[in-house]
Amino acid sequence: MAAYLFILLVGLAAGMISGVIGTGSSIMLLPVLVYNFGPKQAVPIMAVAALMANLARVLAWWRVVDWRAFAAYSLTGIPAAAIGARTLLVLPAHLIEVSLGVFFLTMVPFRHWLKKHDFKLRLWQLSVAGAVIGFLTGIVLSTGPLSVPVFTAYGLTKGAFISTEAASSLFLYVSKVLTFREFGAMPLSIFLQGLLVGGSLMAGTFAGKFFVMKMSEANFQRLLDLLLLLSGLSLLWTAIR
Repeated sequence: MAAYLFILLVGLAAGMISGVIGTGSSIMLLPVLVYNFGPKQAVPIMAVAALMANLARVLAWWRVVDWRAFAAYSLTGIPAAAIGARTLLVLPAHLIEVSLGVFFLTMVPFRHWLKKHDFKLRLWQLSVAGAVIGFLTGIVLSTGPLSVPVFTAYGLTKGAFISTEAASSLFLYVSKVLTFREFGAMPLSIFLQGLLVGGSLMAGTFAGKFFVMKMSEANFQRLLDLLLLLSGLSLLWTAIR
């Protein structure tokens, strides 16, 4: 019971942070879920919860979604996410933990490299990025640190960025959840646990909307780097202990 209460509290905090910076819920919650349930259960649970968190962000910023960017990204990202999820199911649990930890840690310098080179993306490049990030989403779940620079490089900011990235991620997670269900990795107990965690994320997301306009770009970058660093280290610790 205490473990579930802690998970829900982390979910509430993660929802608030993701509601502010557009990502971070999976980065914060996944290490906690892996520790309590193991990676094979944690990833499907987080997939359901992330689906709900993205839905909350879309509902909070519905009026400013860039539907052209959403369509370009999702058209390739949805099937790629299904392929990535199927790949995940055949990987050893230990390898999943290590891969997740390394992925989060490498995203810190990679994000800054992208920002330093000031990439600008067109619509067709957004579609290519959707395929790559969709596949990675299927495997490692949280690719917000990658999708953030992709959508901002297309020219989206604040509410438009948060809502469009969330709408695209929502459909990628639907694809992933359906793939888990198809291959027997989403029993009812896992789905209900995902709904419970997702509920706390949704509550936090709506609360976080009030802080979006007040956060500076510098603080956004620092917060995201800190989340990646702590989550990556905790996942690697879980893998080697």
